[in-house]
This record gives sequence, structure tokens and C-alpha cells, in this order.
Amino acid sequence: MTQTEVIAGALTLIWVIAVGTFFGLTGGSVTGSGALTAVMTLLAVFLPVAMIWVAALNARTVRDLREEAQRLQAAVDGMRAAYVQHSQAASLGIRPTVEKKLDEIAAAQRQTDATLATFTSRRDHQRVIPSIDRKAALTIAPAAAADEQPRLALGTAPDEGQRPVETQAFVRALNFPESVDDKEGFRALRAALEDRETARLIRAAQDVLTLLSEDGIYMDDLKPDRARPEVWRLFAQGQRGHAISGLGGVRDRSSLALTAGRMRADPVFRDAAHHFLRQFDKSLATFEKAATDQDLANLAETRTARAFMLFGRVTGTFD
Repeated sequence: MTQTEVIAGALTLIWVIAVGTFFGLTGGSVTGSGALTAVMTLLAVFLPVAMIWVAALNARTVRDLREEAQRLQAAVDGMRAAYVQHSQAASLGIRPTVEKKLDEIAAAQRQTDATLATFTSRRDHQRVIPSIDRKAALTIAPAAAADEQPRLALGTAPDEGQRPVETQAFVRALNFPESVDDKEGFRALRAALEDRETARLIRAAQDVLTLLSEDGIYMDDLKPDRARPEVWRLFAQGQRGHAISGLGGVRDRSSLALTAGRMRADPVFRDAAHHFLRQFDKSLATFEKAATDQDLANLAETRTARAFMLFGRVTGTFD
């Protein structure tokens, strides 16, 4: 009950009391008789009551319309303010969320660095991923010729004590651990990070996978067409063009469109993508020399290889 209804009720009560008093004083009789007199009497009694409540309803409707107009005005003011803010941000060439986005990227980078730091100290040197032939995934550069100037006895060179990464551990590391309970995956990742060249590839892959996840692109959602091992060998040996077009098996249109758009708009994303492509190309060229067809097929199923196929398709590497 609002004030309008209270006033209408009070007026109705006063009118009813006045009519009752009138009929009480006149003894309940009115001048004249017949149907017309009865109708006029009813109108005289009830018409004022009806007019009171019609006025009350009109006042309530006007009040509701006024409140709705105020809400619409507030909404229009909010839209106008948002439009002005957006126009100002567009004129300055920045978006309102850029600063927040940079903070999120910095936080993700710090988390990545902290995670990688836990992998670099491997305590189980005697435990390795089981492999049939224990062959190394990446060959180590040959030692210097005997006729070169001998080194001083100041300790071993950085690469002398380095153990080559086994093929199965290399492939497992490029797929990254499946979960926090994937002990074999983490062991393979730690072993791969001990190799300098492999560590560069893994860090480059981790960077692009993190950047892709910001747009909701995950390698597990991609189902690329499988390319034959000989196609991978042709690419690793430097072949380009139609012969290696089978590597561009990523068909997800939304992922391709989002990646291509960010490549054009984000220079940091573009530089990270090209760095990753160079590292993968370099590592694949070395890996292919000692890899079997099954090793190449396993490599093609990793998350790193799928990211390479996605970026290669976007940049036209397989055209």
C-alpha cells in the first residue's frame, strides 16, 4: 500500500460515511420513484467511489512510468559514459584491459619460470625412461680435432659431462606431463631439460602453448590429420612446397582464425611463434637422422608437434 492507495481508501471511507449519514437523516427515502430514480441514486452513490480509484490507479501508473524513465535515463548515461571511455581509449591506441592483460601474462611467466626451476635439478640420474635400444635423440657435436690448441686444466667443458637425451624421453618431454601425478612425464621432462638444445625447444614450446591457452586454444582439442613419417623426413631434410603439405593437417577453423589474428595484432606472440618454429625445425633436422618411422609417428602425436603444425599452417610453412 502506497500513499496514493491510502488516500483513496480514506476518501472512499469518508464518502461511504457521508452517504450513510444522508440516508440515515432522510429515513432511507428519496424523492420520486421508478427505475430511473433508482439508477440515478446508484450512480450518485458509487460513481464518486469509482472516480476516486480511477484517479488512484492513474497516479500509480504515472509513478511507475516516472521510475521507468529514471532507470532508462541511468542506463543511457551509463552507455554514453562507456562509449566515451571506449572512444578515448581507441583514440589513444590502447584498450582498457591492456594493463590487466599484461599483469596476467607477467604472472603466468613467473609461474612458468618457477615450474621450470623445479625441473632443472634432477636427483635420479640412474632412473631413465625404459627404451629398447637406448639411442640418443639428438646427436652431440663431435669433439675438437687433435691438432687444435689444447685446453688448460681448468675443469671440464660445459658439454663434456652432458648425457644425450634418449629418444623415448625426448618424445615424452615434448608432450609434457599429463597431470601432476605423471611421474614418468616429469622424469622425462627433467632429463630433456638437461640437454641445452632440447631445453631451448621445450621452453619455446611452453611459451607458445601458454600464449595459445590465453585464447582458449589447447593442443588436446586439435585432431590434425596424420602425416606419414616420410613426409616428416622430407621436411627435416629441407624439402618445402607441395611435397610436405601433408604436415598442415590442422583443420580447426576457430583455432586457425584466432592464431592468425593474434599473429597479426600481437608482436610478442608473433616473435614467440617464429622462435618456436626455428627451434622445432632445428631439432627435427637432428632428430630425424637417427629416428625410426615409429619415433617420428610418436613425435607427431605430441603437443609440441601439434603446435608446430598449427603455426606452420598459419604462417604458410607447408604451402
